[in-house]
Amino acid sequence: MSESDGNRRAREGGAQPALLRIALVNDYEVVVRGLASMLRSYQDVVQVVELDLNKPVSESVEIALCDTFGSTLGDRADVRDLVANPRVDRVVVYSWAHDESSIRAAIANGADGYVYKGIPARQLVTALQQIRAGGSQVWVDTQGRPPITAGDWPGREEGLTVRESEVLALITQGLSNAEVAERTHLSINSVKTYIRSGYRRIGVTSRTEAVLWGVEHGFRPDRLRVSDPEIPAG
Repeated sequence: MSESDGNRRAREGGAQPALLRIALVNDYEVVVRGLASMLRSYQDVVQVVELDLNKPVSESVEIALCDTFGSTLGDRADVRDLVANPRVDRVVVYSWAHDESSIRAAIANGADGYVYKGIPARQLVTALQQIRAGGSQVWVDTQGRPPITAGDWPGREEGLTVRESEVLALITQGLSNAEVAERTHLSINSVKTYIRSGYRRIGVTSRTEAVLWGVEHGFRPDRLRVSDPEIPAG
C-alpha cells in the first residue's frame, strides 16, 4: 500500500463518527449547490463540509464525491488528484455514465466507489455510507426504472435538460463534438441531437452563438471553495 493510500485509510480501524463528512467536487457552483440541497434531508447522517470548484479539498473528509457534470469522467487526472490528497479518505465518482467500461476505468484509476446519478437521494446516501464501511463499490439502478433527475445545473431555468446543459457546457469550454462524445460516453449522433435541441431551447442557430450564450449564462467552469456551506431549507 502506498503512503497516500495509508493516509487516506488511516482512520478505518477506529470507530466511525456519527456523521459522514463529505466534500462535493465539480467545476460548476450551481451543480455542487444543487447536490448539497438534494442532501439537505439527510443532515442527520451526512455533513457537507465543503464545496470545491477547481480547488483541492482542504478539510479532512471521509468521502470526496466527484460529480462529473461538464468536467471529466472517473478515468482522468482529477480523480487521481483526489485519490492522492491525504485529506480525503475515499473518492466516489458520481456520473450519468453507467456502462461497465466507465465503472472499471474509474475504479482502476483509484476511485473507491462509483454511483449512478439516476438513483434517488436516499439511495445515494446509503451508497456513500456503504462505501465508507467498505461495502459495495458500485451503485447503479439495475431495475430499468426511469432515472431520477435531481440537483441543479446551468440553464435549468431556461428549460435545458441536464444532458443538453452538459453538452452545452462542454462546447462552451471549446470541445469538439468528438471530444464531447468521448467525455460523456455518448454517441456522436446523441451529442448532435442534444446540441440541436439545446439550440432550440436557448434560441440560437450556430455554435458560435451557443458558446457566447453559454459564456453569458454561467457555462464556464468556476474556481471557488465554499467551506461549511449553508444548506437551504426545503
